[in-house]
Amino acid sequence: MDLFILALAAAAAGFVDAVAGGGGLIQVPALFAVMPMESPAVLFGTNKGSSIVGTANATWRYSRGLRLPWDLALPAAVSAFACSYGGAAAVAWLPREVVRPLVLALLLGVFVYTALRPEFGDGDGLGVASRHRPWAGPMAGAVLGFYDGFFGPGAGSFMIFAFVWLFGLDFLRASGVAKVVNFATNSAALLYFVPQGQILWATTATMALFNFLGAAVGARLALRRGGGFVRGIFLAVTAVLLVKFGYDTLVK
Repeated sequence: MDLFILALAAAAAGFVDAVAGGGGLIQVPALFAVMPMESPAVLFGTNKGSSIVGTANATWRYSRGLRLPWDLALPAAVSAFACSYGGAAAVAWLPREVVRPLVLALLLGVFVYTALRPEFGDGDGLGVASRHRPWAGPMAGAVLGFYDGFFGPGAGSFMIFAFVWLFGLDFLRASGVAKVVNFATNSAALLYFVPQGQILWATTATMALFNFLGAAVGARLALRRGGGFVRGIFLAVTAVLLVKFGYDTLVK
């Protein structure tokens, strides 16, 4: 029964992550609820091992269905890979709790900005850093990668917002680029978790299969429905993240 619950959570997480990021909002709490005796490091490692399979599938589908800006995606992914590992190591000297109020403020800003600007994400190519893509792409990847390695929740959604705002991509292409970068950060995280044995391989294999299937459905639906659909799911995921982080930060 426990594995069945985790499989369903992985499928839902794969779907949500493939469309608008935020799959960890589903998968990580499910792991902690079903396996309360396991250490957080093992559960985070298992989460990454599962989600990277769905992310790889979504990346492949977006790359086949869209003309992604690889001159932006690949440099951002390389810097994100390097800085994600550094973010994981930084946990040792900077508690995650210090970052919670900042993340809450950023989520609120992202939600309000996106909700109040219907034209945001229409792909006009007029992002604030569009003219500086050669250095702005790797810089964005570095910041996002560090955040994903250090803290993680909402990283995929922050990536989508960043690529829309900074580079003027539409939501659909921004989601595709975010998958490329997210695959790099997940890979870096696994380089940290696997050598330390902080992953449950049998559980990971089952969850990875269902995450893969959920991501396939999510990416296909996003490609079929377009940027408006991605924008709607993005706002919904951001709203849920806001509620969760607001509760964790202000109530707990």
